[in-house]
Amino acid sequence: MNKRVLFVLLLCLGAFSGLVAQNPIISGQFTADPTARVFEGKVYLYPSHDIPSPVERLQEWFCMEDYHVFSSEDLMKWTDHGVVLSQSDVPWGDAGSYSMWAPDCVYKNGTYYFFFPASPKGEKGFRIGVATSDTPFGPFKPLAEPIAGVQGIDPCVLLDKDGQAYLYWSGRGLNVARLKDNLTELDSAPVLVADVKDGFKEGPFAFERNGKYYLTYPWVKDKTECLAYAMSDSPMGPFEYKGIIMDQSPTGCWTNHHSLLEYKGQWYLFYHHNDYSPDFDKNRSVCIDSLFFNADGTIRQVVPTLRGVGIADARSLIQIDRYSTKSEEGVFIDYVNQDDKFEGWKTFFSHEGAWVTFHRVDFGDGKLQKVSARVSSEMGGTLQVCADGHVIADIEVPVTVGRWQTLTVPLTGLQEGVHNLCVSLLSGRNVQVDWIRFE
Repeated sequence: MNKRVLFVLLLCLGAFSGLVAQNPIISGQFTADPTARVFEGKVYLYPSHDIPSPVERLQEWFCMEDYHVFSSEDLMKWTDHGVVLSQSDVPWGDAGSYSMWAPDCVYKNGTYYFFFPASPKGEKGFRIGVATSDTPFGPFKPLAEPIAGVQGIDPCVLLDKDGQAYLYWSGRGLNVARLKDNLTELDSAPVLVADVKDGFKEGPFAFERNGKYYLTYPWVKDKTECLAYAMSDSPMGPFEYKGIIMDQSPTGCWTNHHSLLEYKGQWYLFYHHNDYSPDFDKNRSVCIDSLFFNADGTIRQVVPTLRGVGIADARSLIQIDRYSTKSEEGVFIDYVNQDDKFEGWKTFFSHEGAWVTFHRVDFGDGKLQKVSARVSSEMGGTLQVCADGHVIADIEVPVTVGRWQTLTVPLTGLQEGVHNLCVSLLSGRNVQVDWIRFE
């Protein structure tokens, strides 16, 4: 074995780094402003839904007419439950406003309460409405009127341990008020949250952990929104600014909007960037990454990843372009189809020794027999596939200028369980990989 091959194998042995799903997690439609909640043992995702504008006035702005709900048990496979509420369903809302922005959902006394902003008929600005359902996936029936005394967007509801509910929203700053037991009326006057950083803020998400209350929010620190947070001993503050959860978007997305969730003992950050729409940041896509706390309760900063979270099934299409790590040279990522970016990305290996790793792939009982790869190459080459440093397949890629083909080869030496996957270019040049899958 030559030194270059040995080096690639050692890289494949890299340790797991926490729970590591492919980002973005939803394809085929744009999703933004994700609120994630755990109901009935599953994660339910309540995002807003960006669409291409059907009206001229919103061609260059945010355009949203309805809400979908998604659910998952493993944070890798997501079920779309379809449209659960549309602007045409809201009796007090302007059915042509396309302003169904960031929502939230909570459960109390057998009912799911869905909170959403919308533009009211005959008024400027936004109001916040409530819709109800007896299931977490809707459909939701909106109440006849919005919540009295609230003007703004981005509702978030914190249900405290004593059963008291608090509503947070954006409207000339960040606001909080107690809710009555029916969750549809204010039980106190709104309070403007102080002691957080100056500058534009929106999208509050509040939660309690170990007796401390966290108020997290998008904040324009520099040119675009980062995610920041403050802490308090009370759900209504005062809050003390603590720091940054995530820096501004590496993909140039002006907004970010998020939620934090604990699921099966691990905390996660749900957020959005414009990965599927690099040229128009009003079309966003939801991502997830693991989140960790320090011993004093402060939050460790999260660096967005392509790999995301969850354990991948080896029998599924593994998009190695959502890599965990890659070689410094010889690898770049591009869209498979520039005209339909929802088709995803491809990995381009330009020369020998280039490699990518994709962590935490479940090979089951180790009895898988074949690996298939969708490939294309101008010059041909050999791809080597490793699991935790052990070579399990070499794939000879012929010259296939301008077209894709799927190649299948046998596996050798595959062991059962979860392993880090590594794909490298053993020889040749200019080899492209769309996906690989084990059978």
